[in-house]
Amino acid sequence: MSNKTTLKVGNQIVTIEGGELVGYQVSGHEFMHQKGNPGWRSVDTEMFPIIGPTNEAGFKVSTPKGDATQDQHGLLREMKYTVTGSTASKAVFTKKYSANTGVLNSKYPEKSTAEKLSWPYDFEFVKTFELKDNELVITFTISGDEGMPFMIGYHPAFMLHSKNPIISVGDKEISIDEVMAVGSRALQVPNTNVISLSDEKKLQISTEGFKHFMLWTEVPNMVCIEPITFYPYAVKQKNLADGFMHLTNKPSKFKVGLKPM
Repeated sequence: MSNKTTLKVGNQIVTIEGGELVGYQVSGHEFMHQKGNPGWRSVDTEMFPIIGPTNEAGFKVSTPKGDATQDQHGLLREMKYTVTGSTASKAVFTKKYSANTGVLNSKYPEKSTAEKLSWPYDFEFVKTFELKDNELVITFTISGDEGMPFMIGYHPAFMLHSKNPIISVGDKEISIDEVMAVGSRALQVPNTNVISLSDEKKLQISTEGFKHFMLWTEVPNMVCIEPITFYPYAVKQKNLADGFMHLTNKPSKFKVGLKPM
């Protein structure tokens, strides 16, 4: 059984592998970074329940239930999605976690001393792709223990086709050189829910629930435009808990729209 899911609406084709968005083509133009190209080994991932690195804090993050062992961007990325729904234009993927379950850390031992990651709360994380007439909407629905602290970030990588693509936020323009100059920290774009990437084609990225973006790349052929609830480099790693939101008794929803202009 293939783990590939394809959605089609009009001239748009979305390709998903194991819950990862590996292709978004509109009239034959590919917007997503492709695996194997320089820059990053993935195309998208989620940062949850934390965003940012933890190595300087001994891979520990403070929670109301004690310290949790977390590596960069959390443990969700180390878990596998299950397909829980699919139509021609919509696909639903789910990850379920039971409190204090050890999850093997793929960065161990080369890049981390934390062999297993864990979190002291139960949660369910649902990622829904829905292809509409003129945009792809990705929704993240989080439910779990009431009061659970968390942050969430979405980490998609976009292919760059032209020599001088521009990222714009309102009337501010950011070049890829400016993003590369910041290096591994990622460039913060605070307090906005709409950002545009003008390349050979233009793509608008809009969000609901997220507060900020951060931009990252180390190569000129791709860029990650990442909606985040908290910019982790604003605090020392031992104070990462300053960026937590908390679950209520109903699910928390976050949306990202990718809209070709």
